[in-house]
Amino acid sequence: MQLIDFLAHQLSVSRRRAKQLCDDRMVIVNGQRVWMARHPLVIGDVVEVFHVQAQKASSAPRQFRRLFEDSDYLIVNKPAGIVSTGEDSVEEQLQKQESNAALQAVHRLDKDTTGCLLIARNQAAFDAVIPLFKNRRITKVYHAIVEGKVSTRTKEINTPIEHQPARTRLQILSSRGLATHLKIAIDTGRTHQIRIHLQSIHHPVLGEKVYSARQEIPEEFRQIPRQMLHAFRLVFEHPRTGEVIHTTAPLPEDFMAVLRRLRLT
Repeated sequence: MQLIDFLAHQLSVSRRRAKQLCDDRMVIVNGQRVWMARHPLVIGDVVEVFHVQAQKASSAPRQFRRLFEDSDYLIVNKPAGIVSTGEDSVEEQLQKQESNAALQAVHRLDKDTTGCLLIARNQAAFDAVIPLFKNRRITKVYHAIVEGKVSTRTKEINTPIEHQPARTRLQILSSRGLATHLKIAIDTGRTHQIRIHLQSIHHPVLGEKVYSARQEIPEEFRQIPRQMLHAFRLVFEHPRTGEVIHTTAPLPEDFMAVLRRLRLT
């Protein structure tokens, strides 16, 4: 039987819904994440599906915690499970809530990444802050929980991404055999930079569904609902006022729960 048909039958859902679970990389077969809906199953295969409830969309508008705001910028604490831009995104929902079609996200966080997201309230503010990103004058600090024990000798990763220079600096906060809690600063902002770099040193982010998708997932990690990556701090000089804006987004509860489960601090 193909995986899509097995899921539809066992979960009593449509084939479309079953395919969506595969597309969202919520299905594990024999310890490995599988996203091919037509993956053939044989007798004895073990199929796991997790975090199904979180896939259900809510019709209620989201209220985003505001970390900073003035007439030019808004910094919100982005929750997991929502994209930064596009349809039904943080950007779109804030445009509706503020009745401001000019409002736009200055940068992006992955759908399952939480934390500080900078929003410009008008085009002039957007144009003024973009050079800060290009000239690396914005400080971006993340927290991540990764697989395995990261060596204390690993201070930074400089592997190019798509032939472009990329630099990720690591600080170990706590570590045990199974996992390590890292504080991470990025000097460049390549797409998926942290996730790609951590995978390149064989310490993928826990809950990672793309860059470690073919590796066998240890039993202790299979119920982690999302990638454990959080945009913790954002610091920059306000282009108009010259004020240094310093915002911090507290670690979310699901992130803290994984730390406690793995006895990390």
